[in-house]
Amino acid sequence: MKSWDEWSPVITMVAIEFAFGTVNILLKKVVDNGMNHLVVITYRQSISTIFLAPIVYFSERNSRPKLALRILCLLFLSAIVGASLTQYFFLLGIQYTSATFSCAFINMVPVITFIMALPFRLEKVNIKASSGRAKVVGTLVCLGGVMILTLYKGIPLVKYSHSRAAVHSMDQVVKLSSAKRKENWTLGSMSLIAGTLLWSSWFLLQSNIAKRYPCQYSSTAIMSFFATLQSAVLGFSLERNLSAWVPKGKLEMFAVIYAGMVGSGLGYVGMSWCVKKRGPVFTAAFSPLIQIFAAMLDIPFLHEQLHIGSLLGSVTVIAGLYILLWGKSMEMKSYVNKVGQGTQGRMEQEPVLQVTTVNCDSRVNP
Repeated sequence: MKSWDEWSPVITMVAIEFAFGTVNILLKKVVDNGMNHLVVITYRQSISTIFLAPIVYFSERNSRPKLALRILCLLFLSAIVGASLTQYFFLLGIQYTSATFSCAFINMVPVITFIMALPFRLEKVNIKASSGRAKVVGTLVCLGGVMILTLYKGIPLVKYSHSRAAVHSMDQVVKLSSAKRKENWTLGSMSLIAGTLLWSSWFLLQSNIAKRYPCQYSSTAIMSFFATLQSAVLGFSLERNLSAWVPKGKLEMFAVIYAGMVGSGLGYVGMSWCVKKRGPVFTAAFSPLIQIFAAMLDIPFLHEQLHIGSLLGSVTVIAGLYILLWGKSMEMKSYVNKVGQGTQGRMEQEPVLQVTTVNCDSRVNP
């Protein structure tokens, strides 16, 4: 039972990151085919709400605390930060770059989360300790990696055969003519940076919500409902053509259903549970797996190019990330040792205190 308690957050996060990697591939496909970003988000969040509603009713109806106005405001803000705006910027970044490249920016989430947690005292840095220095070095290495990703593209590393390249080229022409958009690497990178900042902020906000309202299913369902309203209002104000709201094929329908049920539904529930169990930095630390899973599907199936800048930047970011995690691991071991020594010291003192108390009592009441 103890081993399951230790490994269940790890297994949960691996499954979630695989689901997110698959979602990114599917969403890349549908936005390339011309589906509006806000339409995708609206359908995704509405499906998530419908999917979670019966789970919320049957699993938390007896244990759910009363919803205070402050919790509703926090959940509304969480929907803006973690669902509506984050997904919009990531979809924009995926469209103008690639699924694998966009996932590289998700690797920055743990580091940005760590930096944002410092002012709120959710994380601490002791420069005099090796763990604190490791945190600082890891953060700087990650920032260097994201600079490489943003400013340097480099040559493609994947070479397709002529026949395969010709087919891929024709597919790209069809995509570009239907979507009427040109790839803009800089705009895509800036959108991904904005999405990363918002996603990191959501982890800190969710940590606060989990303490005040510890019902993962209910909070996720309410957040998804708010995100549906937000994206729908914004979507209808910008895209009034009703035909844009109709999925054009089976792929679009499958993508939004899968993204809503698995990505926004179970994915957000699982992350909220892991944030509650292990904290925001632990949960964010699994973000690099999304890029690995996405690359496993992106390159062979979508025939996306892998550039040297993306590879170097990703390796640098992941290296910095795990230097940061190594420092945090040393910090946790040091904390556990101190707590253990303090507990042992109190246990050794307790018999002496009991004897003294008994002796004092015997003098008063012989």
